Amino acid sequence: MIGITAYGAYIPRARLSKKAIAEANAWFDAGLNLLAKGERSICNWDEDSITMAVEAATDCLTALDKRSLSALYMASTTFPFLDRQNSVVVSEALNLDRSLRSMDIGASQRAATSALISLLEANSQGTAMLVASEHRRTKAGSRSEMLWGDAAAAITTGSENIIAEFLGAETLAEDFVDHYRGEDSSFNYDWEERWIRDEGFMKTLPKVVANVLENASVGAADIKHFILPTDQARTPAALAKKLGINAEAIIDNQIATVGVVGAAQAILLLAKALQNAAPGDLMLVTGFGQGCDAILLRATELVSSIKPKLGVNGAISRRREDTNYNRFMSFNNLVEKDIGKRGEADKQTFLSGYNRRKDLLTAFLGGKCRECGTVQIPRDKYCVNPECNALESQDDYPFSDKNGKVATWTADRLTFDWNPPAYFGMVEFEGGGKLMMDFTDVAEGTIESGSKIAVHFRIKQFDTQRGFRKYFWKASIEE
Repeated sequence: MIGITAYGAYIPRARLSKKAIAEANAWFDAGLNLLAKGERSICNWDEDSITMAVEAATDCLTALDKRSLSALYMASTTFPFLDRQNSVVVSEALNLDRSLRSMDIGASQRAATSALISLLEANSQGTAMLVASEHRRTKAGSRSEMLWGDAAAAITTGSENIIAEFLGAETLAEDFVDHYRGEDSSFNYDWEERWIRDEGFMKTLPKVVANVLENASVGAADIKHFILPTDQARTPAALAKKLGINAEAIIDNQIATVGVVGAAQAILLLAKALQNAAPGDLMLVTGFGQGCDAILLRATELVSSIKPKLGVNGAISRRREDTNYNRFMSFNNLVEKDIGKRGEADKQTFLSGYNRRKDLLTAFLGGKCRECGTVQIPRDKYCVNPECNALESQDDYPFSDKNGKVATWTADRLTFDWNPPAYFGMVEFEGGGKLMMDFTDVAEGTIESGSKIAVHFRIKQFDTQRGFRKYFWKASIEE
């Protein structure tokens, strides 16, 4: 048996009120008021598709031993790097085995479903992970700005401890251009919605769905969870009716709570379906973009017992309201701000030095002394225990999964930060080890000495002169 073995999700905490977007732009387009209900997820300035992928994968691995992974695929249309394998950065942040197969898959809104089909059909790859992540930029005051969101989701496939059995898949490859983004463009160019619905969704998906259901001897009315990623609110119901799928089976695209998260939407909704599924439930997952994919799965008896730490439900519930549209614009580089002299310092990355310290910078590894058991970060040649001082005695000791507490903290408005004030201070980790760290996602008044923290992989700095971004681990307050 081949199928899904685990899943996880990540949605940024911040939720921007759509009313705030409409109020800022309705002077130009009053039609935005019709979309001004609810909220959408938005990345902090130090989040992108890579950092969200690490978060979703970490959530997924709470139910799985990461040493079993043989492959890591990353699907996105918003990779931070166009010529650097993004999935490798994710794998090193997760401290996975260096022998695993890694791959970036993009250039289509069905990148994730196509990748999932490949993993499910590649029986020889053992346990493999697919992580899909999107941080799409939109034009200010656009319909997309109101309907899209930022998020990531992860799925693992394998032949043991299956929570959803793979029953079959079908694909149609067709260059139907509903939107596109050229190499010199920052934003998508979209065509008319009704044409996309009538000529795209309604004509291509029924063929593919009919084939996958017929091959598996499954009736459309037996589908319990129907996933159709789209920001067109009425299209899933119209298509379900045409296919003969019950309306109750439609998985909500979460337009009013999260927004549609591009290529990651199908995997995010699949994670949502798995979190709520009962044994025996049939799940139909579709992807649309230059053709379409259809994947049929059936939940097993294990679906109720193998759960992530958060999943989609938990990620949605940890929301934090934001009504500052100007901040959202700044975080997404939609306005050119005067960042001041302190923000203009050259932030060149010396790649040779970076390579020497990847164990700390990316994997967040410290050391544990074999002689006395002292834990320290960063790792060094000598043990920091003054009663030991052993030379070359330290084994790798991961801190990325360690919790801790705030020993000291400062909120500094003189130090440059994209979201001032800059919070930083000393963190003491459970089990030993101290490190001066930046804090992220800090709500004013929520941090104090003794506050519990967890660490998260985030952007440290942007080197805008050379188009590079530096990642490191930051602490966040556990609310």
